[in-house]
Amino acid sequence: MVFETLTIHASQAIAHIPAALAMFQDTGETVGWDPLSLWRQMGIGGKLVVVILFFMSAWSIGVMIDRYIAFNAARKQSRTFAPAVAGALRDGKIEEAIRIAERNKKSHLAKVVTAGLQEFKAHTDSNEISGEQVEASRRALERAEAIVHAELKRGIGSLATIGSTAPFVGLLGTVVGILTAFKKISETKAAGLASVAGGISEALVTTAVGLFVAIPAVMMFNYFTSKVEAFDVEMDNSSSELVDYFIKRSSTSAVTSRR
Repeated sequence: MVFETLTIHASQAIAHIPAALAMFQDTGETVGWDPLSLWRQMGIGGKLVVVILFFMSAWSIGVMIDRYIAFNAARKQSRTFAPAVAGALRDGKIEEAIRIAERNKKSHLAKVVTAGLQEFKAHTDSNEISGEQVEASRRALERAEAIVHAELKRGIGSLATIGSTAPFVGLLGTVVGILTAFKKISETKAAGLASVAGGISEALVTTAVGLFVAIPAVMMFNYFTSKVEAFDVEMDNSSSELVDYFIKRSSTSAVTSRR
C-alpha cells in the first residue's frame, strides 16, 4: 500500500517536470555584455540613472582637475615667494615686498601677506604706528586668510556630496533593474536566464557605475581637504610671523620718534 502511494506521487512529480523546465527554458534571446549592448538592453529608468551618474562624474572630474591645478600653482609660487618676501622685509623694504606678493597672485601666502602689508604700509605712510595700527593689520590678515580659505575649498564640498549620494543613485538603478526583470518574467511567462538577464545586468551595471563615481570622489575629497588644512597652517604661521614683524617695526619706530 505504501509502495503504491509512493509510486503514484513519483509519477505525478515526473509528469510536472516538463512544465517546470519549460518555465526556465531560454526564450531564444541573446544578451550582450559589451557596453553598447548593455546600454541598449537598459530600460528608460536605468538609462536615466546612468546619465545622472555620468553628469555627477563629469562634475567631480572637473573639480578634481581645477583644484589640482590651483593647488599646484599655489604650492609652486609660495616656494619662491616666501624666501623673496622674507629678504625684502629683513631689509625694511615693504613696498618691494608688496610688489613681490603681487607678482605671485596664485600663491595663498602672497594673498594673505599682501593684505597685511598694505594695511601696515597705509599707517606707516601716515607716521601712525601704534598698537591699534598693528591690530588693524592683524584683522586684515585674518580677513584675507578667511577669503583665501574659502577660495581653496571652492568645489571640494561637491566631491563629498557626489561621493555620498552616487552609491544611492546607483542603488536606485538596481531597484529599477530588478523591477524590469520581474516585468519581463510576467510578460514572457518564463523564468529563463535570458528573460531576466537584461534586468539583472541593468541592476548590476548601475550599481557598479555608482560605485565607480563615488570612490574617486571620496578619495579626492579627503586628499584636497588635507591639502587645504596644510595651507591653513602655512597661512597661520605666515600671519603670525608678519604680526611679529609689525610689532618689532612699531617698537623701533617708537624708539626713533622719542629720540
